[in-house]
Amino acid sequence: MTKTKTGFGWFMGLVLVLGALALVLRPTPPSTTPDPAALAEVREATTGGAQTLEDILRRQQGLPIDDSFRRSQLDDGTAAGMAQQLGTLGGESDSEVWRALRYGYDGVEVSAGGPVARVLMQDGGMTWLQFREGPLVTYGGGLLLGTIGLLVIFYLLRGRVQLDYEKTGRTVTRFQFIERFAHWMLAGSFILLGLTGLLVLMGRLFIAPVFGLEANALILTVSKFVHNNVSWAFMLALVMVFFMWVWHNIPNRTDITWFAQAGGIVGSSHPPAKKFNGGQKIIFWSVILLGGSISVSGLSLLFPYELPLFAKTFAVLNGIGVPGWLGMGAFPVDLAPQEEMQFAQLWHAIVSFVLMAIIIAHIYIGSVGMEGAYDAMGSGEVDEAWAAQHHSIWLEEIKAKRAESGTASGSSAAPAE
Repeated sequence: MTKTKTGFGWFMGLVLVLGALALVLRPTPPSTTPDPAALAEVREATTGGAQTLEDILRRQQGLPIDDSFRRSQLDDGTAAGMAQQLGTLGGESDSEVWRALRYGYDGVEVSAGGPVARVLMQDGGMTWLQFREGPLVTYGGGLLLGTIGLLVIFYLLRGRVQLDYEKTGRTVTRFQFIERFAHWMLAGSFILLGLTGLLVLMGRLFIAPVFGLEANALILTVSKFVHNNVSWAFMLALVMVFFMWVWHNIPNRTDITWFAQAGGIVGSSHPPAKKFNGGQKIIFWSVILLGGSISVSGLSLLFPYELPLFAKTFAVLNGIGVPGWLGMGAFPVDLAPQEEMQFAQLWHAIVSFVLMAIIIAHIYIGSVGMEGAYDAMGSGEVDEAWAAQHHSIWLEEIKAKRAESGTASGSSAAPAE
């Protein structure tokens, strides 16, 4: 009996030792990421290629998903036709029809007709909406509020830029009527466009919770009507301003001195300048370039099917190699009209936010920030003391022309350039 127990004990010990050796010596599986193709095969085998919870979560996070299998099932005719009431028609099931609509299959026919009507489902719409109501509103609104806050602080620290000398009572014509008309048409239309654009962008987030959906809908309907129609006045004024002032806004050496002395806004020096100083030239080209970009994207939004922009732009950028410079993949060039509108709307809003911040600073300088600045666009006449302090080279040119024409020095009838 003792020998039997001893033999059994040796046997169990041997089993335990061999088991331990098997655990220690077993190969360690490689710590690599599962092959996406293998995962796709597993998903196809287990779900028939249907959308999984993982796919839904990744799409909500804006991450790519492997939908190649579902795309490959378009128009496969795998559903057998049946004569019964609940049977499929034409050898296609409901899932196949919806899959074709989901992926924009060319064989889909709708009563409205045309390629636009076939796009009934579009994933990019969620990405666009999340960016529009998230980063766009947050950073765009922060830019405007931050600009206003900095100007308030600057005014409290610097105060208003005053004239160093008493006014002479003699004036010169700074801007003719047609120039002031174009300026105010540009300014007034831009303010209306900015306000109505902000209402359309932020109305659902800020107006609807306070005043209700009906009030928000009414406000946005009116805003959209104003925005779309006032845009033509903005574009007309933009063209007028460009041709009237472009030659005065070509950069030159005097701008270097102006910037070196901070335009006299910071400090007590007043650098010489022609009709437009360095700061005004920045405003001019910002308005022309950014305003032009806003206008083009706005036209694309008004006529999205006739004036698509981004597919062609992305193709050019891909050809140049821009995505590679940024460490990105190629930009998409096969865009549905809805995607074109989404890209155009985001670009339209981003550039508008930047230009609004610049114009807020321009309004500050032209109103409370500098004594006598408003007169240039108000009456068009500025005192010689103001002209000598801020645009001395331009004033000397005006006086030289007066002397050549024999005009009295005290006359205000001599036009500016």
